[in-house]
Amino acid sequence: MLHKFYKNHKETGTDEAGRGCLAGPVTAAAIILPKSFENLILTDSKLLSERKRELLEPLLKKESICYGIAHIQPEIIDDINILNASILAMHNAIDLLSKIPSYIIVDGNRFKPFKDIPYMCIIKGDSKYTSIAAASVLAKTARDAYMLKLHDEYPMYNWKKNKGYPTKEHRAAIKKYGTTKYHRMSFKLLADNQS
Repeated sequence: MLHKFYKNHKETGTDEAGRGCLAGPVTAAAIILPKSFENLILTDSKLLSERKRELLEPLLKKESICYGIAHIQPEIIDDINILNASILAMHNAIDLLSKIPSYIIVDGNRFKPFKDIPYMCIIKGDSKYTSIAAASVLAKTARDAYMLKLHDEYPMYNWKKNKGYPTKEHRAAIKKYGTTKYHRMSFKLLADNQS
């Protein structure tokens, strides 16, 4: 059962998706939900089926006070590292909100101050708090949709299925076809037994 974490009316939850991928952006979402929002299906996006995430996405967008979604591309990930890129994605998503939040709750244990808005990091926050769970769903569905478009450009990597994660199939395709402009060159792209 998810909880609300309302210090006030304009708390935003934020989360990212795609941190462990070998290709594609890291994507973050931030969302402000009304106090009255309730949903029995909503939880951490990793615990939901693709179908449930796709059902929730338009509902969350419609019922939210506002939301923002931001992608950080592989060349920036390679330049500033994945942790900093994840935080930058969350900052950018918060910056896209049409209302300025008065409190930020973040999934995980690392964040950097955003403007002068107070924040709290919550480990496994996406399975504890409604607004973080909602942000996790928006980040995951937005990133999955992004990877489907990239799949059309490079179908040999099967990104429509693996979404850029380090599956055996994805790594075998990197070994066979090489890398693309969407691969994160600072990541370990091949397994030890593939080099």
